[in-house]
Amino acid sequence: MTFISFGTLLTFAVTCLLVELTPGPNMAYLAVLSASKGRRAGFGATLGVALGLLVVGLAVALGLTALVASSRTLYEALRWGGVLYLLWLAYEGWRGEEETSPGNATVAVSDSKYFTRGLITNLLNPKAGVFYIAILPRFVDEARPLAAQAVALSVVYVTVATLVHSTIVLLADAARPWLEDQRRSTAVRRTLSLLLVGIALWLFFTTRQISN
Repeated sequence: MTFISFGTLLTFAVTCLLVELTPGPNMAYLAVLSASKGRRAGFGATLGVALGLLVVGLAVALGLTALVASSRTLYEALRWGGVLYLLWLAYEGWRGEEETSPGNATVAVSDSKYFTRGLITNLLNPKAGVFYIAILPRFVDEARPLAAQAVALSVVYVTVATLVHSTIVLLADAARPWLEDQRRSTAVRRTLSLLLVGIALWLFFTTRQISN
């Protein structure tokens, strides 16, 4: 790539890895989903998360997130929507879901549902936009095509994030045999749901500081 150096891409990839290894809404949601519903549901959500991150990255490249950042109303709507959606997911994780059993739903419907949830979680996550705005510009060379660099770095971020999320899905799915005991499964699922609530509250307060 003539518009961006390999060293820049590598350094950015390492930065993305460190960021993604920090517990966040995606990690908690994918863990509770995969532990309770299996890897198929987890990978469906992972694809939705990847698309959401890519859309936000492309929005940054097009300057759309600057519009959101400049509008208090749009930013607050995004912030509240993201927090409330995470709380709703935590509630569903707490009570458990039965509608995806073979007798009540098809595999295709379940995959579509979890894909959509992963997508919405990231489209309503202001932290994703903040990452692109706060970190990505540090790796951009103003002497080279800006949009091309932004797109390339966005693809790198989505790739790294997807690898991390896929690993979480596989690890959580591998733990399913241990979770066959109903009481143990419920305890773990509700613990992860409480973690998701904590992350939602953390997201609310940290993004409020950013919006002021």
